[in-house]
Amino acid sequence: MVTIEPVQVGGHTLVGVEVKLPKTTLLTVSTSRGYIMCGALDVGLLNETLSDRKIIAARAVGVRTLAQLLAAPLESVTIEAENLGIVPGMTGAEALLLML
Repeated sequence: MVTIEPVQVGGHTLVGVEVKLPKTTLLTVSTSRGYIMCGALDVGLLNETLSDRKIIAARAVGVRTLAQLLAAPLESVTIEAENLGIVPGMTGAEALLLML
């Protein structure tokens, strides 16, 4: 099952997506410029193989809900996210505000 829902961050309405799969759930919250995602995100792939796309993204691990994704500290971020001041350890919500 796929659920798309509005997510409020700092007075902005963003897009939250939850995809229920066997034994796991994929989670993402996006802005028009970038996104945060659960542990399924391969930051290495985005930085290396897809570097020409300049993707702004960050990953949090161990989360099971969109609320947890917003509150969790980021485990890794893409080079393009770093260029915006997004760093590991900041919360997903903090990163999203920098992606606006």
